[in-house]
Amino acid sequence: MRALLQRVTRASVTVDQQIVGQIGQGLLILLGVGHNDGEAQVKILSDKIAHLRIFEDDEGKMNRSLLDTGGQALLVSQFTLYADARRGRRPGFTGAAPPVVAEPLVERFKEALAGYGLTVEGGVFRAYMQVELVNDGPVTIWLDSEQL
Repeated sequence: MRALLQRVTRASVTVDQQIVGQIGQGLLILLGVGHNDGEAQVKILSDKIAHLRIFEDDEGKMNRSLLDTGGQALLVSQFTLYADARRGRRPGFTGAAPPVVAEPLVERFKEALAGYGLTVEGGVFRAYMQVELVNDGPVTIWLDSEQL
């Protein structure tokens, strides 16, 4: 599983000109699912994200987690995190799990984050989405469950 985290002051996702998810301060999480991902990767990555200290404390140091701040999460499925652009000019996406595998894992990931007591909003799987955000910092972090 791969996740691109963006610390935000606000973010929203729109489908067919309707906002389907929006948050205030917290994390926008773009999540990609690979072929070998399962419940173990959901647990590892959700735990890491919930406890990752990337929010500032009273002294301006990144020392607080999403849990510490009471922040929210906006989860957006993003198979393009598995893009392979090593050959040619058009990226391939064969590293991404097929939708029948990926969709339940994205939902499970959302449930896992909510299990920490976090407010979690989401996009619509396989929909054309428009994501708006105000990146706070900016802070953007790349996580890959294979490297955790």
